[in-house]
Amino acid sequence: MSKKKLSSFYLFAPLTILFTLLFYHEISFSQSKVDRIPNEIAQIRLPKLLDFGRGICIPCKKMAPILQELSEEYEGRVIIKIIEIDQEKELTRVNRIRLIPTQIFFDLKNNEVFRHEGFMDKEAVKKIFQQMGVQ
Repeated sequence: MSKKKLSSFYLFAPLTILFTLLFYHEISFSQSKVDRIPNEIAQIRLPKLLDFGRGICIPCKKMAPILQELSEEYEGRVIIKIIEIDQEKELTRVNRIRLIPTQIFFDLKNNEVFRHEGFMDKEAVKKIFQQMGVQ
């Protein structure tokens, strides 16, 4: 290989790799936002609370009626969805759930704004909603 071709290679090869990585990262980042939320609620322009758990988990069982009450109380202002980790394995993986229950709060644009692991009482959830600007 001539010196001119070799110097061109050393100049353009790193730039090509850099642009490829940046482009790939941008695609995966933009897709992961929507993929982290079930499709049926991702398009709704409301704040969201996803509660990842399992039906046999005791803290999860304790949270279920609280989430039901909050869902009724905040109807039309917040979307609350319980995610069964056994049925939604890919969603669980993408959200990096390590402990159940885990509550993830998303804003109007589906950006994660708060995450909590373990049991969360009704007042604590309401406090997060208030911090998110939900009335």
